[in-house]
Amino acid sequence: MNFGPLLFLGIFLTFASAWIGLVFAPSQQLKDLQAMRVEGSGQTNPRPYSGLELEGRAIYLRDGCVYCHSQQARGGDYVNDIERGWGAGPVGEPRRSLPQDYLYDRPVLLGTSRTGPDLANIGSRQSDDNWHLTHLYDPRLTSPGSIMPSFSFLFETRKIVGQPSADAMKNIPVQPGWEIVPTYEAKALVAYLKSLDHAYAVATPGSGK
Repeated sequence: MNFGPLLFLGIFLTFASAWIGLVFAPSQQLKDLQAMRVEGSGQTNPRPYSGLELEGRAIYLRDGCVYCHSQQARGGDYVNDIERGWGAGPVGEPRRSLPQDYLYDRPVLLGTSRTGPDLANIGSRQSDDNWHLTHLYDPRLTSPGSIMPSFSFLFETRKIVGQPSADAMKNIPVQPGWEIVPTYEAKALVAYLKSLDHAYAVATPGSGK
């Protein structure tokens, strides 16, 4: 008896059921998600990325940030990011990450490991440009004991000619007469990190919102 067609059918059904369960069904569940309009402002939550933020997102991917940082604040019995202070949501109402938070993410950068802290809501937790720039140049200056590599290649060390640059870093040691200035790529990366701000309420099933 020829079992070839039966074997083929079994393999096909296995892959088809997996595709339906893992791809088609979730896409149908999420297809109606929309950004929530903020009354009176013309803005939405979440909002689309700006051009600079998208450039920073590309640098985030290029330089491997996604390998050490997740972007998914979780709750529950295993790892409670809410207690760690990593949760999203309005001040005083922290929540775990929800599908609405990723409406404009292509691809979604959930990450696969946490060598460093979760960044899903880092823009809300830390909104200071200078902190981010200093952290990129030398992570130990802002986070003693950090094992994050330095991204100093995103900065220029140059001799001061005339007046110091308005962008010059002010809390990084440098030789007299020289200055350290963030490049456009450093600024773009910081803009992207600050855009990871999910400090807003979202509609959840059964909430009536």
